[in-house]
Amino acid sequence: MTTHESIEFDVLFVGGGPANLAGAIRLMQLAAQAGRELEVAIIDKGAAIGSHAISGAVMNPVAVSELYPDYLEQGFPVEQTVRGDGFFFLTKNRSFKMPLVPRQMHNTGFPIVSLSKVCRWLGDRAEALGINIFPGFDGKEILLADDGITVTGVRTGDKGLDKDGKPKPNFEPGIDLMAKVTVLGEGARGSLMKALAGKLPLRSDRLPEVFETGIKEVIQLPEDHFFTDSPFNDIHTMGFPLGLDTPGGGFVYEMAGNRIALGFLLALGYENPSLDLYDTFMRFKRHPMIQQIIRGGKVVEQGARAVSTGGWYSMPHLAADGALFTGNGAAMHSTPAIKGIHLAMKSGMLAAETILDAIAAGNTNRHTLDGYRQRLEASWAGAELREGRNFAQALSMKGPLKWIHLAAQYISKGKGLVDRLPAVDDATTLKPLQPAAPAVSVESEKPATDDPAMVDKLTGVYLSGTLHREDQPSHVLIHDQRVCVEKCYPAYGCPCTRFCPGDVYEMETAEDGTGIKGIKLNFTNCLHCKTCDIKDPFHNVTWTCPEGGEGPNYKQA
Repeated sequence: MTTHESIEFDVLFVGGGPANLAGAIRLMQLAAQAGRELEVAIIDKGAAIGSHAISGAVMNPVAVSELYPDYLEQGFPVEQTVRGDGFFFLTKNRSFKMPLVPRQMHNTGFPIVSLSKVCRWLGDRAEALGINIFPGFDGKEILLADDGITVTGVRTGDKGLDKDGKPKPNFEPGIDLMAKVTVLGEGARGSLMKALAGKLPLRSDRLPEVFETGIKEVIQLPEDHFFTDSPFNDIHTMGFPLGLDTPGGGFVYEMAGNRIALGFLLALGYENPSLDLYDTFMRFKRHPMIQQIIRGGKVVEQGARAVSTGGWYSMPHLAADGALFTGNGAAMHSTPAIKGIHLAMKSGMLAAETILDAIAAGNTNRHTLDGYRQRLEASWAGAELREGRNFAQALSMKGPLKWIHLAAQYISKGKGLVDRLPAVDDATTLKPLQPAAPAVSVESEKPATDDPAMVDKLTGVYLSGTLHREDQPSHVLIHDQRVCVEKCYPAYGCPCTRFCPGDVYEMETAEDGTGIKGIKLNFTNCLHCKTCDIKDPFHNVTWTCPEGGEGPNYKQA
């Protein structure tokens, strides 16, 4: 039986994104003010802090200015400053500038940032405060006390396993990282958060979480490019290629060095099983307006991620005995504003205030830690989250009813016609293929091979810097191939082959040509977006962390 070394900390932050980095920094600031010494650690599954952080981000600076009032003087990595907002409705061949930009999307004066650079900047400051940062360590298992409800820490994943899960000569067992308080900030659909919610009633009386998946690129443009003379450098689009009934849209933000961040977000509550996320992204890029922007450009980085967009009523209970939940893993996101970094950071900072009080009182049970929820409710972050509390649910409606609800919410600052609109699990929304339709039909838009601004899916994986050791157990698990063959293929044509932006899933055709014999997993292509874990209609796929340090390597995104 494998033995696991144990290391104890006062506080353990799992996930090195903006929520936990800001939380750990704020905790050390407060501890220093109180004259208290704390042992604080951050683990992150990426090879370096920021390597798994991707966001086409216009960032509200309200939280970072609270954390560091002189953040600009300290060299905070600003790419550009928003000088104007452009909001466009796209038809197949035309674009129309909307006369009104919703107030939540007024970004003039806000910084445009690279999230990976922001995380590295925060990471440097965290290390300077004495915080122990361990990149390349994945949280594999939540550790519970004998009572079965108190979180005592996290076990990291074993390293050096072969494809059958057996130890190789370089095998290193995982480590038990113990803490008085464990803070989970894994991002959307965190594997530890999902596992813990299966053991504790974290989601009782909560709406189902709903998600969007975004594909994002950094494109290098020529010196004389679209934004040189444009009055706005922050663009959002709606309409084509989705129409009005499927929520989603595109964005283009100007970055430093004649680069842009370009991406497309698609709500995962869509119904068409033949919809291909990457094809949708490519169709967006082929629109004449977007072609005008990216002409002469070259894709230098690409990636994908899921975002929890359900908001206030889909947030889990924010505390358990010995644990708190921060960032987008706890649905901290303003869907009307298409922003979440500032909310994630504020959630971490409020968690830090709660943790210090709990440790000082010598009591880290759920009731004490629930002060975090109370602080959130009383803060500007809580007010912003409440304003968007019904937005994603209204956006998922069809026809005129959608716009009636959205207008009512806009006027009433969130309440709308019905407060607490219902939501459904994204995995349940696909409609079966029509009997006359080929089960695997896909409208495909192949990129031009001679245009460096248009790349195919596998090239995108390469440009993400994604690397996984092939001789290890697959971190993407299909629980029963018979479900794929006997249920999913006949009903939906195996949509995993189309909703995955990294080409992880590949149908293996049956010998008689009348069906499939299974799904082949190319797990080394995985971008860690977790869309498969969210959208699979039979809950037959589970995403887990691979060996620590593997996956994407974002540097510019």
